[in-house]
Amino acid sequence: MSNSPQKPRKVQILAIILISYVMVVLDVSVVLTGLPKIHHDLNFSDAGLAWVQSAYTLSFGGFLLLGARAGDILGRRRMFMIGMTVFTIASVAIGASPTESWMLAWRAIQGLGSAILAPATLALLQTNFDEGEERTRAVSYYSAAAGLSATAGLVVGGLLADWLSWRVGFLINLPIGVAMILCARAYIHETGRRAGSFDVPGALTSTIAVSALVYGFIRSAEHGWDAFAGAAVAGALLLLCAFVLIERRAAQPILPLRLFADAERSGAYACRALYLGAMVGFYFFATVYLQEVAGFRPAMTGLAFLPATIPHVPTAMLVPRLTRRVGRRSVLIIGLSIGFAAIAWLSRATVGSDYIWSVALPMVLVGVSQGLTLSPLTSSGVARVDIGDAGAASGAVNVAHQLGASVGLSILIAAAAIGAAGMQGIELTAHRVSTAFDAGTIMLAFALLIAVLSIRRAPVADAAEIAVGATLANDVCAARS
Repeated sequence: MSNSPQKPRKVQILAIILISYVMVVLDVSVVLTGLPKIHHDLNFSDAGLAWVQSAYTLSFGGFLLLGARAGDILGRRRMFMIGMTVFTIASVAIGASPTESWMLAWRAIQGLGSAILAPATLALLQTNFDEGEERTRAVSYYSAAAGLSATAGLVVGGLLADWLSWRVGFLINLPIGVAMILCARAYIHETGRRAGSFDVPGALTSTIAVSALVYGFIRSAEHGWDAFAGAAVAGALLLLCAFVLIERRAAQPILPLRLFADAERSGAYACRALYLGAMVGFYFFATVYLQEVAGFRPAMTGLAFLPATIPHVPTAMLVPRLTRRVGRRSVLIIGLSIGFAAIAWLSRATVGSDYIWSVALPMVLVGVSQGLTLSPLTSSGVARVDIGDAGAASGAVNVAHQLGASVGLSILIAAAAIGAAGMQGIELTAHRVSTAFDAGTIMLAFALLIAVLSIRRAPVADAAEIAVGATLANDVCAARS
């Protein structure tokens, strides 16, 4: 009898966690199928449109570790509510965007909100559900909700952009966000605080450095490699060197450099960054192709992505069984090889190409590749890590994920401008998409090479890998985030 009052509270806490995380995932994918409408409504340039995604992912990735540390030091319920407040206000401001610069500024602020909110939701899940079957069930719900919402976001985003407005996908967060803040106050107890310090110099230096790198590549697509683009890239490299020095001297570094001492972990971070660059590029440029070249309306574009999104989760569910049979290295190499073949196939799509043969079938391979690849990359990213560094290794995997997505997309934007002189209209757009997919294929070739050279033959995960793997259940939807 004594436990019965706890059950409704746990159900309500799980509902708050799931709805809040679904908001974060949904907003990432909702924006994708609305990109062409945003492009025209706010007068973005072709290359500048990449900032709609990159402004968010740069801020998210740059402050993710700081957000996780803040939850430990200041309390996880408090940081959950702060993160939800920032995310909700930013969503409304984005929905009301009158100009390009306004939207990008608030997308960056929204990314900051997500950097606070996402680790808080996962930490609250771990602290409110007992280890064992109860937590395993809660994590499985978290994983499934993330995967389904990422898929739904592409479809819902297209429907909203087509029938109402792309702005609705952001404005709807206001009532949901307010409800989640009130529910958190009512049902979630504050967690204990821990002593610690914030590595603010490390977070700021790394975020500014990667932002400058992205700016340099995107500017090169619009203006060529002029003095500003070159200075941005050079400044980014200097700031990254400064970041390394800061992390070596920090009492509690945001990214402990000892994580890179293991060749497999370092290889997994590099491989993940390259893979995410290619996969985020796939969603970005496939959206452009379907609407600007193939002539699909936004609603049909969302549905056209189903061949890529549907195979993802069932394939991911097969990974544990495949890993026991052939080892994670083999699963990873197979997944990367399928992804390489899929993006190379998509690069052949041009004006007048058949959707089924040129887009849908390679999309199926993309979904299978994502399902096979992300979990082994996560396991390798935390391989042989000390249990005390498990949280830091988890953060490093997520940072490689977010920053790889933003930097990778900027590189593909720059590559898409190659050989486009003299072209215009639909032929120009088709050329840019094809060239971007060619560059994505090269990225995946490098990722495959790194995996072959650095990933060990280790079919069984150790205790630390299992612990961190549980905290990264959101991998089922990661490539769309």
